[in-house]
Amino acid sequence: FTRSKLDELTDKAKRWGAKGLVWMRVKDGGELDSPVAKFLSAEELAGLVAMTGAKTGDLLLLVADDRPKVCHVLGLLRLELGRPPVTEGGLQFLWVVDFPLFESLDDAGNPVPAHHPFTMPHAEDVALLDTGNPQDLLKVRSQAYDLVLNGWELGSGSVRIHRGDIQSRMFELLGIGAEEQQSKFGFLLDAFRFGAPPHAGFAFGIDRLVALLAGEENIREVIAFPKTQSGTDPLTHAPTPIDSAQLDELGLRLLPTKKTD
Repeated sequence: FTRSKLDELTDKAKRWGAKGLVWMRVKDGGELDSPVAKFLSAEELAGLVAMTGAKTGDLLLLVADDRPKVCHVLGLLRLELGRPPVTEGGLQFLWVVDFPLFESLDDAGNPVPAHHPFTMPHAEDVALLDTGNPQDLLKVRSQAYDLVLNGWELGSGSVRIHRGDIQSRMFELLGIGAEEQQSKFGFLLDAFRFGAPPHAGFAFGIDRLVALLAGEENIREVIAFPKTQSGTDPLTHAPTPIDSAQLDELGLRLLPTKKTD
């Protein structure tokens, strides 16, 4: 990578929300070439090489921030670096598994689901739901999975909770008490009392697969009747105005648009 390419990546990282991007080239003998190398001791630089397992010719890209921001920016950088001509040849499939069940804790220390509260945790992690330590909740892995092809997500799915005790505990962790559980999800919890088989699902994006096979980055190129970037349909001219009879039938009322100065 040239210095101009690295500067371009740094600019993109900032646009994606990072405060900056630290790059380090690994040279012969494990020496690091980087604008920040002069601020680090030889032991610290050697530690970086050892921790990352970097070898001669490798490039390290570092972002410092809270974990969700770092994962977001580095994920986008990974996709950027995975585009041709960096990688060439064939269809590279990848399964992403063991997503965390909770992505973070809110200001009150309550867990925030990474997906939804109906995803089954790994059997060996279920005990972590009852330790009373909020940090243990962040160690729980979900039985969720994504299928990725050449850097693009083709589909995702998960194993759903089929046990009433686990489902009720999930609700409790999210601040949903027993009375509210019964009023909103009683049908589900009652059904679990009679037994439910383990069940899973997977939603497959066939349009994305066709786009990849056709060498197109934009799925609108392979959709029969694609919408424009502004959300209009050139074939049916949707969205079209709604008449008052339709609004009355649906019990809807349109509010006047607020004017801004």
